[in-house]
Amino acid sequence: MMQKLKSKLSKLGIKLTDYQLDQFDRYYELLIEWNQKINLTAITEKNEVIDKHFVDSLSIVKGMDMSTVNSLIDIGTGAGFPGIPLKIVFPHLEVALLDSLNKRINFLKLVSEELKLEKVTCLHGRAEDFAKEPAHREQYDLCVSRAVANLSTLSEYCIPYIRVGGIFISYKSGEIGDELSASKLALSILKAKLLKVEEFVLPETEINRSLVIVEKVDKLPGKYPRKAPLPSKKPL
Repeated sequence: MMQKLKSKLSKLGIKLTDYQLDQFDRYYELLIEWNQKINLTAITEKNEVIDKHFVDSLSIVKGMDMSTVNSLIDIGTGAGFPGIPLKIVFPHLEVALLDSLNKRINFLKLVSEELKLEKVTCLHGRAEDFAKEPAHREQYDLCVSRAVANLSTLSEYCIPYIRVGGIFISYKSGEIGDELSASKLALSILKAKLLKVEEFVLPETEINRSLVIVEKVDKLPGKYPRKAPLPSKKPL
C-alpha cells in the first residue's frame, strides 16, 4: 500500500525514502489503533487515508515551495493533518501542532516520539489564546489549516501566527467563490492579501481540492484575534 503513496507523491514531485515510507506506515498503524479509543478520523481504510490525509496534506507543494519555509504551525491539526506528513517529508521544518482536545495532543506526542520527529511542538488550547502569546504571535513563516470553517473565521485564527511576509494556506474543497468574496474585508482588516487560489485534482483520484494562499503584509492590530466565540459566531 505504501508503494501507492510513493507513486502518487511522485506525481507531485515528491520522492520518498524507504525510511519515510516506514514512518508513514507506522503513522497509519498508530492512527487506526488510537482511533478505536478516541475520535481521530472517520477515514480509516488505508487507500482512503493515503489519498484524503497523506497525499492531500502534501498537495501544498502545488502552491508553496516548502524549501523556503523554516517554521510552520498547523491550526486545528486534529490527528496531525497536514502537519505530521509535512514534517515527515520536509524534516528541516520546525513544526507546531495546535488542537483544542488534549487527547489528540497526547496522540500527536506519541506519534512524534514513535516516528522520531525532532523539533515538533504539540500545543493544547484554543487558537485565539496562543495567538496572544509572544512565543507564537507573528513568529511563523507559514500557517496551515485543514479545519472546517469559513475563510473569514480561519483567517482570524491563523494570520496572527505568521510574521509579516509570511503565508497562510487554507486547504479547501468544493466551490469556494462565495467564501472568497466574503473574506475580502476580513483579510483587509487582518493586514493580509489573497495571493492566489490553486485548484487541482489529487493524483489518480477525482477529488477536487483548492489551496487558498494568503500573504501577511503588515503587523496585526493587537485586538485580533477576538475572544471566542466571536471569530466563528461573528466573522469579520
